[in-house]
Amino acid sequence: MGAKVISFSGDILTMKVFGKLSESELREVQTSTAMRIQQHGAVRVLVMTEGFQGWENDGNWEDFSFQSENDQYIAKMAMVGEKKWEELSLLFTAKGLRPFPIEYFALDEEALARAWLEG
Repeated sequence: MGAKVISFSGDILTMKVFGKLSESELREVQTSTAMRIQQHGAVRVLVMTEGFQGWENDGNWEDFSFQSENDQYIAKMAMVGEKKWEELSLLFTAKGLRPFPIEYFALDEEALARAWLEG
């Protein structure tokens, strides 16, 4: 289980989410992302999933401080994962309610996701 930033190249921050995601793991990756935003400015986010199993039930999932402090510095977000997680992932990331576009791509569409981020 976990989430971590695996690379930062240009303005694309790539993170990996795997297993069952806990609220504390999400906070850790958000803290790392916020630090990169403070150091480098606006980013485009690529979320890669591997063996994703959903979200833990415990934790303070209602904390939206990361969004309120950093959403203005995120240009786009692309998520790559199994199609069965698309609807819940887009709901979880609040697609349509945040000031930047969010799109979901199938596991075999990573190149398409990267092209969309760069476009």
